[in-house]
Amino acid sequence: MNTSPTALAGVRVLDLSRVLAGPWATQILGDLGADVIKVEKPGAGDDTRSWGPPFTTTPNGERGDAAYYLAANRNKRSVAIDFAKPEGAALIKRLAPQCQVFVENFKTGGVKRYGLDYESIAALNPAIVYCSITGFGQTGPYAKRPGYDYMIQAMGGLMSLTGEPDGEPMKSAVAVADLFTGMYAVTAILAALRHAERTGEGQHLDISLLDCQIAMLANLGMNYLVSGEEPKRLGNAHASIAPYQVFATADGHVVLAVGNDGQFHDFCVAAGLTLADDPRFAHNAARVANRLALTDAIGAAMRQRPTAEWMGALEAAGVPCGPINTLPQVFADPHVIARQAVHTMTREKGAEVRLTANPIRMSKTPPRADHAPPALGADTDAILATLLNADEMELRALRETGVI
Repeated sequence: MNTSPTALAGVRVLDLSRVLAGPWATQILGDLGADVIKVEKPGAGDDTRSWGPPFTTTPNGERGDAAYYLAANRNKRSVAIDFAKPEGAALIKRLAPQCQVFVENFKTGGVKRYGLDYESIAALNPAIVYCSITGFGQTGPYAKRPGYDYMIQAMGGLMSLTGEPDGEPMKSAVAVADLFTGMYAVTAILAALRHAERTGEGQHLDISLLDCQIAMLANLGMNYLVSGEEPKRLGNAHASIAPYQVFATADGHVVLAVGNDGQFHDFCVAAGLTLADDPRFAHNAARVANRLALTDAIGAAMRQRPTAEWMGALEAAGVPCGPINTLPQVFADPHVIARQAVHTMTREKGAEVRLTANPIRMSKTPPRADHAPPALGADTDAILATLLNADEMELRALRETGVI
């Protein structure tokens, strides 16, 4: 096990979240050294344990957890507690004073019925950083609605901007609304922890998928706010830069990402084209205005050479470009391997699993991969015995009533 110091050593997270946005946030906290206690329902656990195929396979051939679960639950300990039962909610309340962070992603008001809402937990631990992740936030007319990534991509405008101009609106293949929300949640938690360390004062973090989706519209959202004009779907082209899109080659495709006039000049030299001398294309604004003519001219040239030849010529000229890799090509790429983007961990019963690594690089307190995604309830007895001083008699009684 890596023995380097961690940035969040001494921080304990009580994690009642499941599926993706919440678990993504708490996995990052765990990578940075926090002790993450993942609370799951006995018998079923996080919904994503069964969201397959594909599923892992144990060394003796049994079906394991779905790959979906493994993607977001590294560096956690699993405790099985049914907090829908009063005895289970009482266990959560006993654990909360020993934690610095509390994360839940139930519908707005969903945990209040169990007495696990912010006000109830803060009464037990005033310094707690309590993060609620919901679809629509704690306030507003949609607050009580459930929220899922797909519908948020739709309602938050992303799908209206994604896809071919004449095709139907498209979602992202990856659940970006969930993932961005998880990242915003981590940022808020770290800021709130800093405040709590200085003042002893905790707070409630209200993180909404829709809010985060709207924020991540970035330049396209600003384009609308500044101009009042509705951005249109451009397929693989860019709204504000040209040429910045996919071009077919003689045997595949290349992404050309020309970001300024100098790069466009260098591209034209490498491609043997005189477009940079044409007033219609001399500057980026002109190229955007004359996008169709530009695309036709470049496309005709790009189709004359194979991908490898274009990559060699454009990279030598310093023109940003890249092939469209499949996942086998991504994970076999020598640069990806050199950056150690994948690591192998050992789960219960000796099962090995390859996971994508945390991409953060830190010179003093780097993220660590100490614990593989846990088996359901694997740490229940140890956590309750260590943190709550539960003896075997209490543990047996809790098991008999189905609380753990």
